[in-house]
Amino acid sequence: MVTPAVVFIIRNLTPKIMVLTTTMKNSKPTPSARAEPETDCQLCPRLVAFRRENQHEHPDWFNGAVPSFGQDDAQLLIVGLAPGLRGANRTGRPFTGDYAGDLLYSTLIEFGYASGSYQAASNDGLELKNCMITNAVRCLPPQNKPIGVEINNCSNFLISRIASLPNLRAVVALGKIAHDSVVRSYRQKLTLHKFRHGAIHLLSPVTLHDSYHCSRYNTNTRRLTEDMFRDVFRGVSQALGNDLAPR
Repeated sequence: MVTPAVVFIIRNLTPKIMVLTTTMKNSKPTPSARAEPETDCQLCPRLVAFRRENQHEHPDWFNGAVPSFGQDDAQLLIVGLAPGLRGANRTGRPFTGDYAGDLLYSTLIEFGYASGSYQAASNDGLELKNCMITNAVRCLPPQNKPIGVEINNCSNFLISRIASLPNLRAVVALGKIAHDSVVRSYRQKLTLHKFRHGAIHLLSPVTLHDSYHCSRYNTNTRRLTEDMFRDVFRGVSQALGNDLAPR
């Protein structure tokens, strides 16, 4: 197989956003598994054991592989790291129940990718618009740190999730693990697509937009500010031609 020639073009799009444009053949993933794992997925022994601990301690929590949330015809896919202990692992909906969801969903509402009121509960009536949210790793990892084999085990679900979205045009990766998982899903080299907050990579036929994860730690340390996060979605909106996005 001959690798297509790669050319980088760097230009400014909006303040603090860098575009890394790569010319290459269409590399859309092809499904190799179902897009959603079983709630009681057994692929990763360490995660299964940790799930059992949480089921014992918190029997009223979701405690399972968290399904994607959003529309099947979405143009935008947001990929996070993994469920949070008291967030998605408790509520069963990505980014719901912890601070990361407070920032993410308020930003999505502001830019027209969600409607309703986010109340940190899976039954709050919030709806995504032209958007879907998923995670690179679907089950809660100890200390929120998945290991390599767990990321690899979950990769087929991400590949199939991406392949199942016929209108997908943009992906937001929240953090390096999510970024690397998306790049690998498109069968591209990480050396050509390095994670950098605010960077945009062309993974034909979609654009990949990098952001630091919207965790409380990153915002408390000012590694990520609300304005930095908005800039990422401003770039997404420009890529999608979203006229509803704030200027």
